[in-house]
Amino acid sequence: MIKIDLNLFVTLSEYLPENSDCFEIPEDTTVEKLMNDLGVPKDIVKLIFINGQRKEISYQLKNEDRVGIFPPVGGG
Repeated sequence: MIKIDLNLFVTLSEYLPENSDCFEIPEDTTVEKLMNDLGVPKDIVKLIFINGQRKEISYQLKNEDRVGIFPPVGGG
């Protein structure tokens, strides 16, 4: 098992698990698998940042990664 710091922003926050700042996942977990396990619908995810860098949904997570997942955000 590895630990990640997980942040789901805006409307995605309802899917945030307890202990998200030190969330344990299996070593071979991709962002897509993490989202599936949490029940986050792929069609409402716009941006994925790992350690401050934009990544694809196929990125394999590593120990102590900081994960930020964002929905589409409007502004004005």
